[in-house]
Amino acid sequence: MTDTPENTTPTDEKLQKVLARAGIGSRREMERWIAAGRVTVNDEVAKLGDRVSWRDKISVDGKPVQTQSSSDAQRRVLIYNKPEGEIVTRSDPEGRPTVFDKLPRLKGERWIAIGRLDINTAGLLLFTTDGELANALMHPSTQIEREYAVRVMGNVTMDNVTAMHEGVLLEDGMACFTDIQEFGGEGINSWYHVVIMEGRNREVRRLWESQGLRVNRLKRVRFGNVFLPPSLRAGMWMEMPQPEVNGLSQFVGMRPKKAPRRLPKEQEKFDRQQRRQRTRRRV
Repeated sequence: MTDTPENTTPTDEKLQKVLARAGIGSRREMERWIAAGRVTVNDEVAKLGDRVSWRDKISVDGKPVQTQSSSDAQRRVLIYNKPEGEIVTRSDPEGRPTVFDKLPRLKGERWIAIGRLDINTAGLLLFTTDGELANALMHPSTQIEREYAVRVMGNVTMDNVTAMHEGVLLEDGMACFTDIQEFGGEGINSWYHVVIMEGRNREVRRLWESQGLRVNRLKRVRFGNVFLPPSLRAGMWMEMPQPEVNGLSQFVGMRPKKAPRRLPKEQEKFDRQQRRQRTRRRV
C-alpha cells in the first residue's frame, strides 16, 4: 500500500477508484467506507488517499475483494423501468420491495444504481457494474439533464411557470427547471414534461409544491442521452447494447470499452434472460 507520490508507480491507483471498478459501490460511497474503517489493504486499515496496485490484498468488512485492471473490467449497463412502490436500496428493514429484487444475478460483481428515485416516483433507472461510470454520471459537476413526466393537480399559471424557470429558494438552496413543456390533461389535472440538472431529494415535487400545486404522478423518462424505451413495461429491465454503453461512456468523457467476453455457459444464461424479458414484455 502506498500513500505518497514518491512511492507510487504508474500502475498505482486510488483505492476508492479500484473498489468502485470492482463493483462494490460508487467512488463516493467507497470514500465513506474507507473513512469509516471498513476497508483494509494488506491487513492494515486503509485511509483516504491510499493508493494500491495489483499486488495489494484488499478486503471490505473482512471479505477479500477481487480487483481488476481498468482494461480488464467489464462495463455493463441495465435500463430498468421502476414502478411506484419500490425503493432504491439493496434491502429494507420494513420488507418493502426493492429495485434490486428483479435484476439479473451477477457472480463476482454487483449492480450499482446510478442515482435514486423515491418510492412514489416511477420510470427510468440505470444500473452498471462499473463504479467509475456510476461516479461520473452521478457527480454534480457532470450536470446531466433529467427529464420527468409530471401530472399536476391545480391551476398552473404563467407566473408559476416563470418562477420555476427563474429559480425558487427551497430549504436546501435554489432550484429551477431548465425546461417546462405542457402536454395537456383533463379537468384539474395537467401533464407537463420538465427538465432538471440535479438529483436532490424530491426536488421536482418540491418545486411544484412551492407554487401551491400538487404532483400526483411522477415518472422519469430520460437521463442524459438515455430515454426510457416505450416497449419496456414497469418492473422490466433490458441490457443496454454495447454501442449505447460506449455512447454513454463518451457522454461523460470516458473511453469506450470492448464488449465483455462471456463464457459459453454465461452467454447461454444471458440469452435465456433476454428471451424471458422479451416474452414478459409481449404478455
